[in-house]
Amino acid sequence: MRRGLSALFGLGLALLAFTTAQAKPAYGDWVAVVVAGDFHAHSGGPTEAFDNARRDVSAELEKLGFQHQNIRQFSVRPERYSDTKPGKTDLEAVYTGLKELSAASPGGCLVYFTTHGAPQGIVFDDKLLPPDLMGEVIDQACPGKPSIVIISACFSGVFVPILSKPDRMILTAARSDRTSFGCSESDKYPFFDTCFLKEAPSAHDFISLGTAVQKCVADKETETGMSPPSEPQMSIGPALAPVLPLYSFPRR
Repeated sequence: MRRGLSALFGLGLALLAFTTAQAKPAYGDWVAVVVAGDFHAHSGGPTEAFDNARRDVSAELEKLGFQHQNIRQFSVRPERYSDTKPGKTDLEAVYTGLKELSAASPGGCLVYFTTHGAPQGIVFDDKLLPPDLMGEVIDQACPGKPSIVIISACFSGVFVPILSKPDRMILTAARSDRTSFGCSESDKYPFFDTCFLKEAPSAHDFISLGTAVQKCVADKETETGMSPPSEPQMSIGPALAPVLPLYSFPRR
């Protein structure tokens, strides 16, 4: 009888621990930076598409379990957005912000860029940020931690080979040789960001979200007659692939 009670007591403790773990948001100890890298439409005129995405992706990350204080936003024109108070899109500022957040929190790191892109890298204010430099920034700011890198930009698939690591997921808006769409003066968001925001509420985790975004982008491009298809890319390192489904998003 005593052995049976001990077993039941141990099971009860295990269930309590499981319930407590489940009650805590999976990404409650992760950090994130969300960066709008430009404010120009493909026509050269101004657009709010990237800053709209920066603002609303940050808000969506909170709904996915990230803590408000663990998210920092950056904009090319921060003085325009007193509601969200983003920092200035500057490589040193983004690196420092990510490093400070990471040092104060034990979880992983998420980096989200929304901007224009070129085969050499992404537009980062008035410069191009190439894949090797982005990789160096993330590696040094989040050493030894799992990471998720999401890049909404033309030709962003060029980042996949260089940024890939066993403990990293990469999701890009296009192949390395394709443009993405939705960066006009009248677009609320680029197509990729639209799909991220649309699919996130019903996704189970980042892997299922990535797959849903890929399909959403393809459907949207077909619907609007955009061609050739951008073909968003997703790469998941072997050490992170079995873990991410366990990091489920809160139910809504």
